[in-house]
Amino acid sequence: MPPCPALPEGFDPTDPGLYQHRVPLPEFARLRQTAPVWWVGQPRGIAGFDDEGYWAVTRHADVREVSTRPEAFSSSVNTAIIRFHEHIQREQIDVQRLIMLNMDPPEHTRVRQIVQRGFTPRAIRALESALRERAGAIVAAARRRGGGNFVTDIACELPLQAIAELIGIPQHDRAKIFDWSNKMVAYDDPELAITEEIGTRSAMELISYAMDLASARTQCPAQDIVSRLVAAEDEGNLGSDEFGFFVLLLAVAGNETTRNAISHGMHAFLTHPDQWELYRRERPATAAEEIVRWATPVVSFQRTATQDTELAGETIRQGQRVGLFYASANHDPEVFDAPGTFDITRDPNPHLGFGGGGPHYCLGKSLAVLEIDLIFQAIADVLPGIRLEEGSEPRRLRSAWLNGIKELRVRYGD
Repeated sequence: MPPCPALPEGFDPTDPGLYQHRVPLPEFARLRQTAPVWWVGQPRGIAGFDDEGYWAVTRHADVREVSTRPEAFSSSVNTAIIRFHEHIQREQIDVQRLIMLNMDPPEHTRVRQIVQRGFTPRAIRALESALRERAGAIVAAARRRGGGNFVTDIACELPLQAIAELIGIPQHDRAKIFDWSNKMVAYDDPELAITEEIGTRSAMELISYAMDLASARTQCPAQDIVSRLVAAEDEGNLGSDEFGFFVLLLAVAGNETTRNAISHGMHAFLTHPDQWELYRRERPATAAEEIVRWATPVVSFQRTATQDTELAGETIRQGQRVGLFYASANHDPEVFDAPGTFDITRDPNPHLGFGGGGPHYCLGKSLAVLEIDLIFQAIADVLPGIRLEEGSEPRRLRSAWLNGIKELRVRYGD
């Protein structure tokens, strides 16, 4: 297929250097209009895969279609991660199939049915009071500092504490989870000096920590999700290794993504003061969903075709990779009125920030929405005058698939 004439030659929407500066929304708009399923050529091996590129899917409807057809589009064959470090070994990719994100039915169905016990509405409601108290304490501590990096002072704290609360990790160990998860996803950012070896070692340390926790709960159950997942009698349970990989997934999916949604949400409020004033006055229940749409913390995941199939008029061959660009889908004017407008009253808001539906729809959506709602409620109560430091701009993560912010300098009060 010839290159799209409206885009610069060699444009690749998984280029980590691109996301260090911006999400390519103008380019996504051109693709939706002219080539919604578009072949992106890549030098063989640059993304960690022995192929020459992938299909970029940019329209909301097409992303949903691929997401809901797991029999034709596999998460397991090449995993859901669209671009690894170019020096990764194939066996390092294959071992990631043990993570639920990278499974297909029926194995995915079995594991998800077990772990969703911890994410029932009742389980999430049981966390709300403790998380509300924690959100207040986090924001109060930030106010005492006077100013700082919003990402580390506020955005990262509640997701970490929520995970610790959910699965019974002692709070004094939460810094380890933060450090391990950061190192696992930061392999594209040279400033963080994270090598592939460090990332792999961090993943193994986290898995080992979680396996030890599972083993302890098997021996001596407690009133926490770990016990329900590994020690449930006659309901099926997770082995300690499966639980280890589940915690690894939580550390990224439940920590990195929610943290970045909160960081982007705060920046959006500070650059749209009318929306901040509206939020402070009315606290609309629709705000959290719009923050996720606006931020789209996971720019893209991928699937691999298990058979020859057609999508939006293009023939996709068996074995070809297919990139699902949620950031593009969440700005599709066929679905959203004025998608470039940050509108916390937007309703309905069928964004794909939690996935495109199907078996991999985000299990922790209700927890993420609760965390976002609680932290902004606390900020509006305690830090109504929060503002950007003069001349400060967000410093973005260099990543092929995460829309991350490393630093957002703010003043917390007058």
